[in-house]
Amino acid sequence: MGLLTSELVINAIRHGTCREDEGLIELVLWPADGHYWLAVSDPGADKPLLTHPDADAENGRCLLLVDRLATAWTVRPRPVRGTSVVAGLSFRQGG
Repeated sequence: MGLLTSELVINAIRHGTCREDEGLIELVLWPADGHYWLAVSDPGADKPLLTHPDADAENGRCLLLVDRLATAWTVRPRPVRGTSVVAGLSFRQGG
């Protein structure tokens, strides 16, 4: 869960906020349906995309890691402004 959390928070800081933006990054963690769920939300309008960077690329692997580690994940628009990435780890994976 630590790697998922750090990757999503760093991605939200890098791509979901700007200096002029007063919005906050929100992190929520909860257990439900046999999973530990993590939602990281930011005020950014851009939807994060799963990419497959070249081996020598210095970035672009956040959602690739999420895709490999999480049991399930999705990207959702927030009701007013921004985007949330929600990822779940099964209790059986050791969360």
